[in-house]
Amino acid sequence: MDTFQKLDLLAGDSQYDMACACGTSDKDRRHRGLDGRWLYPVPLASGGHGILLKTLITNSCVNDCRYCPLRANSNARRCSVTPDEIAGAFMEINRRSSLIGCFLSSGVCGGGDLAMERLTDAAAILRRRHHYRGYIHLKIIPGASTAAMDEALRLASSVSLNIETPGAAHFKKLSATKDYLRDIIAPVKYIAEQTGRGMPHARVTCSTQFIVGASDESDREIVAYMGGIYDRLRFKRVYFSAYQSGADSVTLSGEPDTLETRHARLTREHRLYQADFLLWRYGFNAAEMEYTASGNLDLTLDPKEVWAARHPEFFPVRVNHADSGALLRVPGLGPTAVNRILEARKSRGVRDLGGLRLARKLTAKAEAYLDFT
Repeated sequence: MDTFQKLDLLAGDSQYDMACACGTSDKDRRHRGLDGRWLYPVPLASGGHGILLKTLITNSCVNDCRYCPLRANSNARRCSVTPDEIAGAFMEINRRSSLIGCFLSSGVCGGGDLAMERLTDAAAILRRRHHYRGYIHLKIIPGASTAAMDEALRLASSVSLNIETPGAAHFKKLSATKDYLRDIIAPVKYIAEQTGRGMPHARVTCSTQFIVGASDESDREIVAYMGGIYDRLRFKRVYFSAYQSGADSVTLSGEPDTLETRHARLTREHRLYQADFLLWRYGFNAAEMEYTASGNLDLTLDPKEVWAARHPEFFPVRVNHADSGALLRVPGLGPTAVNRILEARKSRGVRDLGGLRLARKLTAKAEAYLDFT
């Protein structure tokens, strides 16, 4: 295969990793396209979309992670690209398509440091030979040394290391070749320390990912970890990917793998993204999330509506007097709506939400929780 044929395969296999600059809606996370199957549309803070090259260096892997279709004993078609090949391909595509950056990950072939070296070599070629100054996201490989992580932090704009599941007990059911505390938690803490305020790599942002339904973890456990990831480690984002069982006849938690259970895992993923937004954009904390008796988020309602139903004493919220934090707890109101309310209040009282250019479906939901006096 030539480089671009290998990219077809390797970029397709990179779909299992969401911990990058990709968005959090179905449109942004699950569809590739726009000038090539290995290119992802990424929402920009300024509006619109940019295009990101997202690929593996190799899909060969010595690890046995049961949730991963590329695990050592799977029958995946294997190939690799060299650091020179991936850097050259990126620069060629960038000349044609004006990419906003690249996301580089890898299977573990030959040990954590060797896999990490391939990634950092590719980034170094881009930075030093091609003088590329744009966005580079590098995956931190479990088992990599601190020296290898330091090199990645010197070259990358952003890094990620996937936690996968909350806690060693759940992780033990997924892999016999990786140690949770040594290969996951220790390096996660290390990159958090090295990118903290006042540290040498403070400009580098960090993210991580959970595989939803990979083990028998509950949403309560995942959200508790999320709280620590945001509050103590100061990571920029947490991502979620519903476990895709492929040819396996049962999920790793032992439930039958049917269309119904697959749909439930995707809905769990969606609810966790909604809970995630409440934590990092809406001022909630992890302890405030509400759960069913099983310890999972309600699949039928979004977490903010569940919280509102269980806290009637908080409502109605007075539109013309409440602060932004209180308004953000109203179902149907997001940051854009709240900012428009606060802006409108400067010149006039808000008597209804009709004049704020908001979606009618959301304003109808919100008005039931508001007092306009």
